[in-house]
Amino acid sequence: QVQLVESGGGLVQTGGSLRLSCTASGSVFSSAAMAWYRQRPGKGRELVAGASPGGTYYGDSMRGRCTISRDNDKSTLYLRMDTLEPEDTATYYCYDVASKTWGQGTQVTVSS
Repeated sequence: QVQLVESGGGLVQTGGSLRLSCTASGSVFSSAAMAWYRQRPGKGRELVAGASPGGTYYGDSMRGRCTISRDNDKSTLYLRMDTLEPEDTATYYCYDVASKTWGQGTQVTVSS
């Protein structure tokens, strides 16, 4: 059973940066396709970025302002976010594509 635990969210000022982490268990992480999604207040979930063994890809929501990476030795997925804006306030979720498993989410709040 795949389990995902996110961390690293918090309150940050406009223009600031955060790095989110997602630690996975119960999967062969090195071969797992993973992704970050976010859900802003009153909106549906939207893709932020994804990482598979073959490469990375980015959604339109934060393209150019975020970087997804992974440490296979630590079974951890990261999302580095820069130049944050109040519109980036959301709950950020980690997602394992193969098992369709979601993490519990981590809240990011950007103050103006």
